[in-house]
Amino acid sequence: MSTIFRTDYPRPQFVRQQWESLNGEWEFEFDDDRIGSKEQWHKGQNELARRIQVPFAFQSKLSGIADNDFHDCVWYRKRFRVTDAFAGKRTILHFGAVDYEATVWVNGQFAVRHEGGHTPFHADITDCLQAGDNWIVVQATDYSEDLTLPRGKQYWLKDSASIFYTRTTGIWQSVWLEAVSPVHLARVRITPDVDRNEVTIRAFLTGYTPSQRLRLRVAVSSGGQRVAEDQYSVMAAHESRTIKLRDFNEHGLGRLWSPEHPNLYDVTFTLLQDGEPVDQVESYFGLRKVSIENGRLCLNNRPYLMKMVLDQGYFPDGNLTPPSDDAIRQDVLLTKAMGFNGARKHQKVEDPRYLYWCDKLGLLVWGEMANAYDYSETYAKRFANEWQEAVERDYNHPCIVAWVPLNESWGVPNIQIDAQQQQHALAMYYMTKSLDATRPVVSNDGWELVKTDLFNIHDYEWRGEVLQDRYSTAEKAVSALPANRQLSVGGFRYEGQPILVTEFGGIAFKKSEREGWGYSGASNDEEYIERVYNVIKPLLASPVVQGYCYTQLTDVEQEINGLLTYDRQPKVPVEILKAINEENHPSNK
Repeated sequence: MSTIFRTDYPRPQFVRQQWESLNGEWEFEFDDDRIGSKEQWHKGQNELARRIQVPFAFQSKLSGIADNDFHDCVWYRKRFRVTDAFAGKRTILHFGAVDYEATVWVNGQFAVRHEGGHTPFHADITDCLQAGDNWIVVQATDYSEDLTLPRGKQYWLKDSASIFYTRTTGIWQSVWLEAVSPVHLARVRITPDVDRNEVTIRAFLTGYTPSQRLRLRVAVSSGGQRVAEDQYSVMAAHESRTIKLRDFNEHGLGRLWSPEHPNLYDVTFTLLQDGEPVDQVESYFGLRKVSIENGRLCLNNRPYLMKMVLDQGYFPDGNLTPPSDDAIRQDVLLTKAMGFNGARKHQKVEDPRYLYWCDKLGLLVWGEMANAYDYSETYAKRFANEWQEAVERDYNHPCIVAWVPLNESWGVPNIQIDAQQQQHALAMYYMTKSLDATRPVVSNDGWELVKTDLFNIHDYEWRGEVLQDRYSTAEKAVSALPANRQLSVGGFRYEGQPILVTEFGGIAFKKSEREGWGYSGASNDEEYIERVYNVIKPLLASPVVQGYCYTQLTDVEQEINGLLTYDRQPKVPVEILKAINEENHPSNK
């Protein structure tokens, strides 16, 4: 198994130098009979019988276990020592994601509990530590058969089927330790302003007291050259500052971020106490704007056609967890090589290192929540809490250009007629807008929309002439019923928003030993190429469609409707697919 993934800093937009990975081998055990709490496994005094490779869930091959049965309560134990680099510092224990509930103890002392399978959490464990060996114990509890649990594509039956895949239980993103000063930066919120050529920095501190003499230094550079620097007194646990960027000239040395030119500014945050540095964090941002102007979807104040691909983010041996950092990077490079400028991460809050590579290499991303499948008031609370955490985690990434809290009425299956479920979708739309005023929000991608910034349609029609007619005018597009579903509900109507076809294609083509299905099919390379061309061409030619999202990037388990096989081999040369996305018939290449 590759170790590349485990050695890269798990949170690349907020990097500290003093940290240690806790990925690798942990003790592990199933607790199907729920005896762990009674026997006080949390005290860490007894060895667990199994071994697992973290951060891979036990259902995956790379975990070393590969058990696909139901085990909804599992325990982990890890021995570690705090190195001399942590002396005099506070020690923070970080978890990238644990599905679904996690309770953590250090040396038998409670450290933290977190609910939500896709978002990070941490704990200051300094006061739990002892000299020599220390023990972390984690109890993870899942609810595999609960359809009101935010789960994404994880199936509630034992074996994958239809559009649902293998479950994930327990730790599935990185675990690490970080050394910090008693007063330190907890997070920063970076908001670029293309129109004013400025960036607003909001800094949030932990351990702040009014008696401290603190200053924050913010240094911004581009291409290795310093372009701005500011230093100011910290008078509260939350400080905000707007900084002018003086290197920008749209007709000359422009530094805007886009897929074609993924220019990034580097930022160093240095917290000073009595003039001495006590905390330093490295970050970055992109000067980038997403807006809707007179019904046109714009990037950096120019109309921009989004050519995206649906990306499930699953891997053959790691399931939801990529096997390595290089595997993440290769997915981004392959997406771009096929002529796409964006990806809709489907039903998954993606690993931060994927977003880092999209920032660095230039790929638009639509951030999407892992949905439940049924509705309840408990679901609504769970969902709202976790979605807020996801938006907060990923706000600073320039690659993210839209938010999609709900997809195809998942979690709100009766939204067409149920006013309560309509209100939930509406609440998620407005809540997301309240958290982020800089990006468009889609209330329910695909159909049965309430209030929405983009009017998104899912359409798996495979006949090119039908698509050409359907998307010849806005009136025809918004009145069609491609999935036999109303496109708007709850008294809402199309109001001139940009129209995008955000799922289409899904052409099954078997190019490996894996059997499976798709929404339509092809039997050889020539037929496959022609079918892909016939569904993309009408959308490129449409006078009203402002973006599309082809289903899908890779085959996944029982689905063989990917442009790539599950092990990331192109089914046809990527140059042909790029030509199609550039409005060229493959016969011309």
